[in-house]
Amino acid sequence: MRISLRRSTSDVTEPGTSGPARVDARTKALTKRLKPGDVAVIDHLDIDRVAADALVTAKPLAVLNAAKSISGRYPNLGPEILVDAGIILIDDLGSGIMSISDGRELRLEDGKVFAGEDLLAEGVRQTSETIAVSLEEARAGLSEEIERFAENTMDYMRRERELLLDGVGVPDIRTVIEGRQVLIVVRGYHYREDLATLRPYIKEYRPILIGVDGGADAIIDAGWKPDMIVGDMDSVSDRALACGAEIVVHAYRDGKAPGLERVQALGVEPVVFPATGTSEDIAMLMADDKGAELIVAVGTHATLVEFLDKGRSGMASTFLTRLRVGGKLVDAKGVSRLYQHRISNLQLTLLSLAGLFAVIMAMWSTAAGQTVFGIIGARFDDFTSWIGALFGGA
Repeated sequence: MRISLRRSTSDVTEPGTSGPARVDARTKALTKRLKPGDVAVIDHLDIDRVAADALVTAKPLAVLNAAKSISGRYPNLGPEILVDAGIILIDDLGSGIMSISDGRELRLEDGKVFAGEDLLAEGVRQTSETIAVSLEEARAGLSEEIERFAENTMDYMRRERELLLDGVGVPDIRTVIEGRQVLIVVRGYHYREDLATLRPYIKEYRPILIGVDGGADAIIDAGWKPDMIVGDMDSVSDRALACGAEIVVHAYRDGKAPGLERVQALGVEPVVFPATGTSEDIAMLMADDKGAELIVAVGTHATLVEFLDKGRSGMASTFLTRLRVGGKLVDAKGVSRLYQHRISNLQLTLLSLAGLFAVIMAMWSTAAGQTVFGIIGARFDDFTSWIGALFGGA
């Protein structure tokens, strides 16, 4: 049976829960076509927070993971977010689960996955309790991951010394950044809320808007047009790529650029930026090299756990990049939670009425104020007499 999306704890534990499969090894790509009630089938080792937030937004019935949602490398946040949202999470199902045809109706019973009466796979049904145990074990082994992160950081420093220290390799662009403020938007934690909170800043300062991959869509959804789009183009929409923004394709050091062909197919000739780091790194380095007065970052990665949460050694580059541009970098991630309006519309209305009453009483207590009110009263009497005469004559 298909159950309502707004389900209680008892609903999700009942056998027979079912829905159509949507299969993709890349979680980021899958979330674009997930619909409420679908069963997401992914192959995602250590589900990170950004991926989990995207899945929660899509409201699938369940997430079936071929890999382990928590491998133990570090305490990743994604599985807890999914389970807290009431989404069924079954992981470690094995690579065979990825061969399920898209749209096939699946039935879930605890950790088992059925198609009709055929058992397709069996994994681990995650709960708040099992996730808590796994996270505790992962925290115990975090020191090894930190050591590995430090090694990757030094390796990146050796390979990209000229780019980091002298800006060697930064391509020429047509967007004029010199002396301007730059707002870089990455689809990270709370990026939508933070971007909305920065609306007054954007209206007043008119910064150069740079979207990193899907961050360009976030800028468009918020009502603006990006001046530049930077990334490997794997999560940005065709709508954003065709909006007229300058496109900078992030390429590998050997010159290969996976997103180049897609951009050119849309009739857009992009700038290619070969670099080892991440797309958000090259956006910051480019803004700094081209003379940005201030760099405001939304949704970027700032903490060690966030770096590890991306699940790749390349995040070590972000650590060094932030050190490089730190003098002009303002991290706006989480600004939406720093200040929230606590005054309701009713309270504002009552406050306004109280202020108006205070002004009236102050005027009434003076001779000039009484004269004004007398004139207003006389005019009101004349108006009512005119209305009465008008209708009386009729």
